[in-house]
Amino acid sequence: MEVTPSIIASFVNGSIEGDAEASITGFAKIEEAKKGDITFLANPKYAHFVYSTKATAILVRKDFQPEHEIEATLIRVEDPYVSLADLLNAMQQSKPAPCGIEKPCYISEGVDVPEDAYIGAFAYIGKGVRLGRNVKIYPQSYIGDNVVIGDCTEIRAGVRIYEECEIGKNCRIHSGAVIGADGFGFAPKPDGSYEKIPQIGKVILEDDVEIGANTTIDRATFGCTRIGQGTKLDNLIQVAHNVEMGKANVVAAQAGFAGSSRIGNYNQIGGQVGVAGHIKIGDFNEIGAQSGIPNTVGSHKRIIGYPAIDARQFAKNLVYMKRLEELFNKR
Repeated sequence: MEVTPSIIASFVNGSIEGDAEASITGFAKIEEAKKGDITFLANPKYAHFVYSTKATAILVRKDFQPEHEIEATLIRVEDPYVSLADLLNAMQQSKPAPCGIEKPCYISEGVDVPEDAYIGAFAYIGKGVRLGRNVKIYPQSYIGDNVVIGDCTEIRAGVRIYEECEIGKNCRIHSGAVIGADGFGFAPKPDGSYEKIPQIGKVILEDDVEIGANTTIDRATFGCTRIGQGTKLDNLIQVAHNVEMGKANVVAAQAGFAGSSRIGNYNQIGGQVGVAGHIKIGDFNEIGAQSGIPNTVGSHKRIIGYPAIDARQFAKNLVYMKRLEELFNKR
């Protein structure tokens, strides 16, 4: 890649201050950038690096006001982080995509593989699988019987998708993810042992869903476990049987959702959050890392802790806890 600030500014609808024709050949963090790199400033904590970075160009907000002279070319945009994402996506899409069927792999008789699809070496495609156009299935992936995969979806190496599951369009599933393993259902018996409850449902991922590496989404006991359109799950997340998650949620690593929990839309859920079974979380919530959610949560809440409470109250409680010794000594 070799472009100029003027080309980048036209792509991200930005304005330029500095050398519009400098050569840009790569991306880097603001504190590590060197000549030829473009970087960005989205978090005010890193503002001091603007004056010392060696980057050739910096994406900044339109209202950014420098306090000292800056050597780098500034590209002013509405949101530097979004503009960076647009640039990285454009660069990614410019790379040649794999196509064709590598050998050895196994494709069941009767499966129609579109001409623009990619099936990597040692992949397994079961009976009755339906593949959309431009699907990419990387090496050593397993696609079980009667799975449906929509257009332009990418299945990275070593993914396992069990039978009957449905994957929408423009999804991305990263290595080691398991979609459709049995839900954790066991009935206690009088002798103290447990009898397995067959899990005969499936998993549905709607369009534009991304699933991180080593995340597991269990099939429903019956019916379906559903991940809504545009939802993004990080690595190492557990989604249990019959969970229903709405659209455009983002969930950080190591979170867990117990069976039959209901998650609304547009929630931001931090790492290691635990959600109890059979409860409901509304829309537009922000849930802090390591929170425990044992009860139903409404909408437009900012909560943290166990059990999770309002974030401002949680901060006050921390102050009180730090003063406990002092208060006891006053007795």
